[in-house]
Amino acid sequence: MTTTKIFSVLIFTSFIFISCDKKLPQHVENEINQEKAEVFTKEVTYDHEGTSYKSFAAFPADSMESKPVIFIIPEWWGLNEYAKDRANQLAEMGYFTLALDFYGNGKVADNLEEAKKLSSPFYENPALAKKAFDAAKEKLSDFPNADKSKIVVIGYCFGGAHALNIARQDAELKGAVSFHGSLMTGVKPTHNSVPVLVLNGEADEFVPQEEIEAFKTEMDSAQIKYKFVNYPGAMHAFTNPAADEAAEKYGLKVAYNKEADLKSWEELKVFLTEVFE
Repeated sequence: MTTTKIFSVLIFTSFIFISCDKKLPQHVENEINQEKAEVFTKEVTYDHEGTSYKSFAAFPADSMESKPVIFIIPEWWGLNEYAKDRANQLAEMGYFTLALDFYGNGKVADNLEEAKKLSSPFYENPALAKKAFDAAKEKLSDFPNADKSKIVVIGYCFGGAHALNIARQDAELKGAVSFHGSLMTGVKPTHNSVPVLVLNGEADEFVPQEEIEAFKTEMDSAQIKYKFVNYPGAMHAFTNPAADEAAEKYGLKVAYNKEADLKSWEELKVFLTEVFE
């Protein structure tokens, strides 16, 4: 598959990424969060190459003890409430979490055309994702409770693709996790010690079997440690409670899947425990 074709597929796939400005249903929150701690949240501002960024930090409020760090790359809509809710959930588990403003100025798209316009440069030039990540990582020096030697990056949809992208460019990471993201990111994997967890919906028509096989071949060839989980019956955006509404509104083949959502979260928790040992 040519680079142009890959980017075309990625841009087309991006249209199924859905807006998540709603909080998770209470019953889902109750099942996901087994252990909660009081959380402190803070807007984290910084400048990079002439652009101001407004990311969102969430971390345990009861201790200044150094905590492992989790970066969250949002969907192509930008840093919305869904990404912040996930950051809060991880902070409740004891992690220092930073949900990233990738576009600058806290910009959040409210329609498909704007989301496409904002996200396209990152597909066309994957190095931009690494620059946005590095700018946020430098800001960790302001937080003595953030353990900069222990960083994992996770992402959803657009963010999942770029979590894989960054893992291929930053050998210092402890790991990377993709939730229903594209697998062919435009960056070829090279051997490093960054383990990868991919959580995919088996019924996701936007991640075809040939893409899965190509991904596995690339990872095996680069001798990268990874785990690929396919959830039976789960469609694209299976972790997103707003998926059903988006499917009805836009005629998209997406759907929330509670079972896959909960199971994938458990996979994430196990992965974090292992890589942060």
